[in-house]
Amino acid sequence: MPSVVSSLNEEKERRIQSFFTKPVRLHLLYKSSFHGADIQTLLSKFENGMFVIAVFLDSGLLRGGYTTKNLRNGTEFADTDAFVFEIDKDDAKCFRVLESAKSVRVSRSQPNPMTFGSRQRVHQNQGLFGAPAPPVSESQDSVYFGSCIHIYSENSRLYVNLGTDVIYNTGWPEEKQRCVDVELHRVQELEEFLVSPWREVRWTEETRETMRTKLVSCKVKLESLSRVKALLLGPVGSGKSSLVNSIRSVMYNRVVRLPIVGSKKRAFTKKLTTYDIRSEKGGAPTALGLCDVMGLGDQDLAGLSYSDALAVIQGRVPEGYKFQSDAPISDKVTGYRTAPSLKEQVHCVLFVLDASEVESYSNTLRSTLRELHTAVSELGVSQLILLTHVDQVCSTVEEDVKHVYSSRTLQEKMQNAAQLVGLPLSYVLPVKNYISQLAVDCNTDILLLSVVDSILQTVDDALEDQHPGPIMEFPSSTTDSELYGY
Repeated sequence: MPSVVSSLNEEKERRIQSFFTKPVRLHLLYKSSFHGADIQTLLSKFENGMFVIAVFLDSGLLRGGYTTKNLRNGTEFADTDAFVFEIDKDDAKCFRVLESAKSVRVSRSQPNPMTFGSRQRVHQNQGLFGAPAPPVSESQDSVYFGSCIHIYSENSRLYVNLGTDVIYNTGWPEEKQRCVDVELHRVQELEEFLVSPWREVRWTEETRETMRTKLVSCKVKLESLSRVKALLLGPVGSGKSSLVNSIRSVMYNRVVRLPIVGSKKRAFTKKLTTYDIRSEKGGAPTALGLCDVMGLGDQDLAGLSYSDALAVIQGRVPEGYKFQSDAPISDKVTGYRTAPSLKEQVHCVLFVLDASEVESYSNTLRSTLRELHTAVSELGVSQLILLTHVDQVCSTVEEDVKHVYSSRTLQEKMQNAAQLVGLPLSYVLPVKNYISQLAVDCNTDILLLSVVDSILQTVDDALEDQHPGPIMEFPSSTTDSELYGY
């Protein structure tokens, strides 16, 4: 049997979801072009829950309604939460119920209409597949949302009357339109979400461009420091190299696929490499450079040792050095720096951890992370935790990354990561890399840029007491309230 696919595209579904105060997901229950254009078939799909009826019109408009009532049984429904909506290519409007006692009605006899509301109008209509429909008969089945939406079936076809009333106050003109399709969706509230997000962000194109401009405009003021070096430090497969590609993707406005990534099971990076984050492809370097190294060793997997990681942080290891698990770094290495300058040192350590693995890391790795945290603190180097693969532990974040600061599941993962390393929860930043996507996404870009912004701010705070005068110059026209909405 072929699968049923909704006619709602991603944009239309997102607009319907925006009408709800809590994050929701839509599950298709009925589609007239698949299940049959019959009101009784439609009503049979209702069970306990909340529902959206979507009516696709020949004009290209999408109109419909929402109810919390099971319309399978009963005729009159008072629903204080009901609403009707209209979506076109440029706009989406929602009309809340004003007279809840008359919000929804099912009629199985005179005149048997399916409407959102109670006031009846009878029109000569046009049918689902284009043929003129006969007048509304005394024996048809119908549903009403007020009198602004009236759907009914006759001769195996669906018809719709549209209008305005005092129940929803839509302001729609009375009209009849051919109905292309009708769908019923169950609405599922996502219980894994927090009551309110712990960080407010305006997820808009304007925010993305403002944050990108902020990164490009940021300047390092110290004469002895040409750029900030942030070291990506974590186990194999945590997403260190993918993060480099992802942040470059943000700046280039397309997905970058540099051959520097491996898999979760096999380490790829062997050398110390510092990557510039440029304003655009071929453009000038920004104030941030990302240092990538071999993954930290785990109990059964050879990798970067504690002593080698510390040597990299101190700036003693030359660029391009190839790590060897059986040969620790020493002053015998060609290019080894005995007295590294501030420019050669690492200014921020980023512990990159996989959200899907954070609770199953070995005791060996846990011990190494704790020791490194202590050593980095003693050196006075700033540090953060980047929690990657967040879309793999929370399905709602997988659907739309803008929910990343609201997910209860993800907050628990962040708490586990903070305890694992020994840092406060406020030092943990969720990250989603570009792994399977073929094009960049506004919300993913904003999340990545917010991580970059936190890195630069954290380095600025750490160096403030060590060097007199300003460390970095951020554009004065940009404030956190402009970016994050507080």
